[in-house]
Amino acid sequence: MKLSYRQFRYETGESLKMALYQIKANKTRSFLTALGVIIGIVAITMMGTAINGIDRGFDKSLAMLGYDVIYVQKSSWSTMGQWWRYRNRPDLKTEYADQLNRIMANNALSELSIAVPQMSTYQASAKYRERTLEQVFSLGTTHDYLQTASGNLSSGRFFTPGESVRNEMVCVIGDDIAVGLFPNEPALGKSIQIKNRKFRIIGIFKKQGKFLGLFSFDNQIIMPIGAFEKAYGKKMFITIRVKIKNQTHVEQAKEELLGLMRRIRRIAPGKEEDFSINEQQAFKSQLDPIKNGIAVAGIFITGMSLFVGAIGIMNITFVSVKERTREIGLRKALGARRQTILLQFLIESVMICLIGGAIGLATALFITFAIEKIVPDFPIQFSFDLVIASLAVSVITGIISGLAPAVTASKLDPADSLRYE
Repeated sequence: MKLSYRQFRYETGESLKMALYQIKANKTRSFLTALGVIIGIVAITMMGTAINGIDRGFDKSLAMLGYDVIYVQKSSWSTMGQWWRYRNRPDLKTEYADQLNRIMANNALSELSIAVPQMSTYQASAKYRERTLEQVFSLGTTHDYLQTASGNLSSGRFFTPGESVRNEMVCVIGDDIAVGLFPNEPALGKSIQIKNRKFRIIGIFKKQGKFLGLFSFDNQIIMPIGAFEKAYGKKMFITIRVKIKNQTHVEQAKEELLGLMRRIRRIAPGKEEDFSINEQQAFKSQLDPIKNGIAVAGIFITGMSLFVGAIGIMNITFVSVKERTREIGLRKALGARRQTILLQFLIESVMICLIGGAIGLATALFITFAIEKIVPDFPIQFSFDLVIASLAVSVITGIISGLAPAVTASKLDPADSLRYE
């Protein structure tokens, strides 16, 4: 007999009420049954949360580097830590930026916009009266630096072309420097001591945060490159920052810059480059294995937890079928169809999994909230997509684990079931 929509809706509603009654009547057993699902949902949700957070933090960090900026350096970002591969390369020179700019100015079809040199060191310290900050990132560059860098000034200004050319002892500082050295007074206009030289603060950057949770853009001091050389000398790490005109043409820009740098460095055809051109893709390639590792670990834990949970739910549902054999026989004797009995136990299995999934989601949300409060800079992000995915996994687990017991219950013979003790 064909089942009408109205009848199906009524039977589904009744099965749902019976499932909730059985779960309520056996609270402890239902919770223990759903424990595997809870652990699985927590695992898959935290995995997704971590990956989403890494992606968000990574994109934010790349925005700090600049999507339209590529870097000429002595070593490659894709093999960071392997310094011995590049130690014998000749140092870069800040003059390369001027040479690149002259060539670009005469080429209207160039994919490159402007080149800016910078010298930097992590071994800097800054002092104001009795306060001293160690491990400050100090950077020397030109007045064009802001064309190739993110970040806005909260107060003051950047140094002018005249100050850059005259190598004046002025600097722009990050938010951490301002707070650390001037906790109770304005920093603008004050002079700080760097390597036994006085630098006047003419600007302060707005708070930007950390790059990949490691290097802080708020812990830097930027000064004219000539002033930097007066303080630290010329034997420092040199980078040429090159802004491209169209960030969708990164590969073309890299090829053009490669050719120009080979020409400037006078590298013969067929010989290997003695410099590296870096861009954000190098970090992306290093990030993927981390994300894949988190995903594999999360999927393994989730799979094991859901497998154990599904077995537990299946066993308990079989026990429930045995316990209610006489009830099933009575309902069948009164006219209940096989589909009705099957639907009843299937819904009960799915409800247990959904309740477990809801508890797992609540647990994951609490863990996420706690991590954000304890470690604000930790990249983590809870999303609505994870809720949908977790509930879908719960429903599928419930259907798979409850199908066999439900089919068994629906096939019971009414007469035999009524005689069952």
